[in-house]
Amino acid sequence: MATRRFLITAGLPYSNGRLHVGHIAGAYLPADIYVRYLRATGAEVCYVCGSDDNGVAAVKTAREQGRSVEELTAFFNASQRASFCGLGIEFDIFGGTHQPEFVELHEKISREFFLTIHAKDYFTKRTTKQLYDTEAEQFLPDRFVKGTCPHCKSANAFGDQCEDCGKSLDALELIDPISTMSDSRPEPRETIHWYLRLDQLQDRLRTWLESKRDTWRSTVVNFALGQMAPDEGGLRERAMTRDLDWGVPVPLDDPDAAGKVLYVWFDAPIGYISFTAKLCADRGEGWEAYERWWKSPDCKIVNFIGEDNTIFHAVTFPAMLLATHDSDSIQGAPGEFQLPANVVANSFLNIKFPGKEEEKISKSRGTAVWIEDYLETFEADPLRYYLTANAPESQRVAFDFDDFVTRNNTELLNALGNFFNRTMTFVHKYFDGKVPPSGTREPVDTEQLDRCKAAVAAVGDELERCRFKAALAKVMQLARDANGYFDATAPFRSRKTDMEACGRAINVCLQTARTLTTLMAPFLPVSARKCITMLRLDDSALAWSGATDPLADGTALGEPQLLFKKLDPKELFGE
Repeated sequence: MATRRFLITAGLPYSNGRLHVGHIAGAYLPADIYVRYLRATGAEVCYVCGSDDNGVAAVKTAREQGRSVEELTAFFNASQRASFCGLGIEFDIFGGTHQPEFVELHEKISREFFLTIHAKDYFTKRTTKQLYDTEAEQFLPDRFVKGTCPHCKSANAFGDQCEDCGKSLDALELIDPISTMSDSRPEPRETIHWYLRLDQLQDRLRTWLESKRDTWRSTVVNFALGQMAPDEGGLRERAMTRDLDWGVPVPLDDPDAAGKVLYVWFDAPIGYISFTAKLCADRGEGWEAYERWWKSPDCKIVNFIGEDNTIFHAVTFPAMLLATHDSDSIQGAPGEFQLPANVVANSFLNIKFPGKEEEKISKSRGTAVWIEDYLETFEADPLRYYLTANAPESQRVAFDFDDFVTRNNTELLNALGNFFNRTMTFVHKYFDGKVPPSGTREPVDTEQLDRCKAAVAAVGDELERCRFKAALAKVMQLARDANGYFDATAPFRSRKTDMEACGRAINVCLQTARTLTTLMAPFLPVSARKCITMLRLDDSALAWSGATDPLADGTALGEPQLLFKKLDPKELFGE
């Protein structure tokens, strides 16, 4: 059977700030779990991410902090890279759209992408009005304008999108717009930009999205199709250039293109492609080898994002890809850019501090759990566990501090950790640290081993469908079943009267521990590594197909290790 191939992307974080738990829960952790699982099944996988350095976000933050944009983006690119590493989130490449070693190739591919679409007449050059700050003496990029959303009337709307209802906006649509540069009221002035004809691509996009109803999360499909609803006016042209001096220059021999750059949401998703190209170059394959991942129908492309990026990954970026095609095909012929096989979006993660009401995570107000702060004291796996067990897959949920501690102490520690600890300490105390003979198994033994086989299939099925919360729940159910088996067979009693029965029970517990090692690895890689050491396995133990391969009788085992420790709220939160 041919090896399955996947190109996995996780949304590019803006390189203007630290990462918090909301970012991790939204895209990066589920993507990492999926990648680890796919590799365990033998699939060939390329996992791509990097910082989004261009556009307004970086310019705005650099201005506020009195730093150069180059300095700011380099600092946060390194900071984010370190946070991901600390959480065990391992990319094949982590780039940056304006980092020195990436910018040349990124700009080359972005320019070619723009020119291809331009040559196919999917851009319209328009003289339009844009908000101008007379005090700052410049046109205002989208994110430098804030106002009231014309749709939901939220005051938390910017010039490109409403933060509450998620609708795509034009800054001129805002009610009572204010410049965030000077706090003054901007005025409309004429400027020239190039607009992507989303309206001409709408029918193909709709057909493509309708074909995903049975395989994608309904929240993603329904939101994307909702943007095309007739009562919403359908998709409209959208400007893909900006009046800005930081970004990819518009690659046209046209005097009106002077001083303009590509819209950040045009070049940012192209970063996935340019980073893949850089990875291929670094591997000695030549940068053009990226086409094997992006233009081959036998490679499935899966985008992981947070809910605020849904419109760009389920509508705008697919439209850009379609606009490069020579034919009217929906998916793309061999040699053309392929559209994603799935766009996996999680909802926002809110936060609930002890004794306070649930609220939105806010960088400006400091209401967040920062990853670099967390990692100064604690291991990655408890956080990976909680953010998956409490994942905002279909609706917004909260990071609840009390719940985080409780789940660690009652689920990770008492169920999974306890099973490994009691099994490993027992075998070292009473069987000289070696796997006891399996003997002639009783029905209670075969039932437990059957549970292991069923769990492998069930967890794999959930992961194939990107249902990470449900998959982890099934892993934990096997851990609880294992503890139930230990209690039912009671080797702590039979050791006094029937060592053969005692050994048989511990053998089954060790076989279960071996299966759990493979099943937990995508979710809890640090703990799985400890289990591999304890069971004297090697990396081949992570292969999904071998999750129930038996530990041979008499195998010498490693010393017991505690997988998890009890968390103290006072230690965590200074109460």
